[in-house]
Amino acid sequence: MRPQHTLNRTVSCKGIGLHTGHPVTLTLRPAAPDTGLVFVRHGVGKSVSVKASVCNLIPTELCTAISVNGTSIQTIEHVLSALVGLEVDNAYVEVDAPEVPVMDGSAAPFVQLIRAAGIVPQGRQQSFLKITKPIEVSDRGRRVRIEPASSSRITYTIQYNHPLIQTQTYTFDWSVSAFEQEIAMARTFGFLQEVEMLWAKGLAKGGTLDNTVVLTEHGVMNESGLRFQDEFVRHKVLDLIGDVALLGLPVIGHLVADRSGHALHTKLVETILRQPECWTLVQSVEAVTSSAQVKPVPASYSLAPAMAASPAF
Repeated sequence: MRPQHTLNRTVSCKGIGLHTGHPVTLTLRPAAPDTGLVFVRHGVGKSVSVKASVCNLIPTELCTAISVNGTSIQTIEHVLSALVGLEVDNAYVEVDAPEVPVMDGSAAPFVQLIRAAGIVPQGRQQSFLKITKPIEVSDRGRRVRIEPASSSRITYTIQYNHPLIQTQTYTFDWSVSAFEQEIAMARTFGFLQEVEMLWAKGLAKGGTLDNTVVLTEHGVMNESGLRFQDEFVRHKVLDLIGDVALLGLPVIGHLVADRSGHALHTKLVETILRQPECWTLVQSVEAVTSSAQVKPVPASYSLAPAMAASPAF
């Protein structure tokens, strides 16, 4: 077990939205214990708070978005991944536009911002959700599953008919240092032949070679090349971490994804909440290693009220 964490001070950055192309300022602020991760939308009259919870999820294409009373914030997965990856449990994420800035297309700029703010422990222990029975969701052969495990792990497989990708599998064993070194720098990616289609749908208006790995028929357009040979699957791990953050608690279990995406990631979170017989809350050190000491959760319990395969664009 560990204490809950928040930021030591307020920090900000500026950028543009990947899909809207709108300029946006993002500000991270400390929050009290048990606040969770809360987005705050400014510039819409009275500021609106939207908890990073699957209860507030709305359907979108190629990103993850949440909304309350018609006020939405989209492309939240990268900043959520950075916060969760660094074990920041309580923070306010303020934006003055409808989309989180894409920065360089990875979580690394947000990691740097969080490190600049500093991370401090709080006087309350962090609970964990421990998976006790497998849960799986699937769609047309794509799937994502979570299985019981003694620690947090992700195994992700992607498959694209492209010479730089083909089939890639990556296993991530959870730690803050591993997230920073192995996952955070992996950028979003897309295919050149699909750009016009995305523009016609009103998507990827802010996409450039500075924030997206663009694949041509045989390679990439970016002069700097790839940050990792398997950067594509690492970015999918990054997305999954951010999407599962909508559960509101860290998870002890093995996530296994096969050609999945945002919609299946969040569908899994919704399914976990609907199946409380498949998990328990861990609230002591002993509980992590001894299932006999894990406090069972009543079947009627739901975390949601309390917490309030396409291109990867």
